[in-house]
Amino acid sequence: MSSLRTLVFFATPAHDCSYLDDREATTMFVDPRAHIDKKLYSQLTSLGFRRSGSHYYRPHCEACNACIPVRLNVNDFRPDRSQRRVLKKNCDLECTLVPAAFSESYYRLYANYVELRHKDGDMYPPSREQFTSFLVEGATDAWFLEMRINGELVALAAVDVLDEGLSAIYTVFDPAFEHRSLGTFAVLWQIEEVRRRSLPHLYLGYWIKQCRKMNYKTRFKPIEALQAGQWRVIDAV
Repeated sequence: MSSLRTLVFFATPAHDCSYLDDREATTMFVDPRAHIDKKLYSQLTSLGFRRSGSHYYRPHCEACNACIPVRLNVNDFRPDRSQRRVLKKNCDLECTLVPAAFSESYYRLYANYVELRHKDGDMYPPSREQFTSFLVEGATDAWFLEMRINGELVALAAVDVLDEGLSAIYTVFDPAFEHRSLGTFAVLWQIEEVRRRSLPHLYLGYWIKQCRKMNYKTRFKPIEALQAGQWRVIDAV
């Protein structure tokens, strides 16, 4: 059984940064041969690691600290006016948590989202193998949040259950329903799910101040950031 004391870590060679132009990045990975159970995964998450499929990683760039792990203490969160509008707009959604697994309907939604929204990203072009390795393989307590309208799947959020909360892994939605702000709704639903489980935290991955695509994370206040080994509330603007 692996523990924080016995884990071995590897660093990748420098490669082009996926988020900031003209910068190189280095990523630290947990040895893929290690057995990561829920307890250890929870500990790694609290130290700023993320999961992508069966890989556990965090940025390890020598000259850059732009990627900041962020989370919400859900008991301190109150939705603002815009977020309340999103909740009202989506009150007709049927939301169900199901075990993470492959299905053609999930993949079609994912592929359509990547094709229309992320042609400039690492996930393009999409494939069934990529979907499975990214969102299905890995954690032992991994779930999909289905969001449906009259039975039609319009959004899917990958969610991991941790000892002290949830980790929001990724959300995709049908771009035809962009006006519903389904990405924001998925986070709001997960906040409420953390509360229903009487747990404290929703982990939102990394925030990069210079990356416009990540601005939505700091709209959930008060946001906590892991800096110098401590989680602290930050005033992100």
